[in-house]
Amino acid sequence: MEKARASSHSAALLDLGGVGYLGVRELARAFWTDQNGHMLTWPHAPSKIVTHPGTYMITAATYHKQKLFDSPAKLDYLYDLLLNTCLEQGWQLQAWAVFPNHYHLIGFSPDVDRPAEMLTRKVHGKSAIELNKMDGASGRTVWYRCRDARITFEKSYLARLSYVYWNPVKHGIVNDPANYRWCSARWFQEHCDRPFYETVMRTPHDKVRIEDDF
Repeated sequence: MEKARASSHSAALLDLGGVGYLGVRELARAFWTDQNGHMLTWPHAPSKIVTHPGTYMITAATYHKQKLFDSPAKLDYLYDLLLNTCLEQGWQLQAWAVFPNHYHLIGFSPDVDRPAEMLTRKVHGKSAIELNKMDGASGRTVWYRCRDARITFEKSYLARLSYVYWNPVKHGIVNDPANYRWCSARWFQEHCDRPFYETVMRTPHDKVRIEDDF
């Protein structure tokens, strides 16, 4: 296992307390079980096509970009809530990455009106209440910015998949995105056919315009 790349930026983003670089067994558990040990299952590996009724990228940030989910336990909670809510509402997730002050996800939406709004309303409402209970901060504003964009072109889809998978590296947390516990890079690596995996991971994403100065 490679050593963490030391930087003031990565240290400021999250002190992982030694759990940011996990072994294969721990990573498998992190990706395939929720915080109660229940197995999570996914119906499909990431697709090579953009599907209907809609493919969305969602980015949400905390109020004033505060690192409110600042411990492994808090990140576990948000991670589990986000993924389980997607399952409950019929999303087919393609990529996701969760951090102390923001998250990104890409998924095929269910056939309902305003699917991204329905998803984020539930995730943000429940997580704000629970986090404020954890911190003893009743009434505190937790979430602020949330943007969703519908993806309609294959090149845009591939670039955004690449962007989300590489996001832990962008933020200086890990050198290999598969070693970050709260993203889907390891899942993607292990459950997608190799040619498509390599295509996505090699797709340039530097021109993807997303507010991500966290």
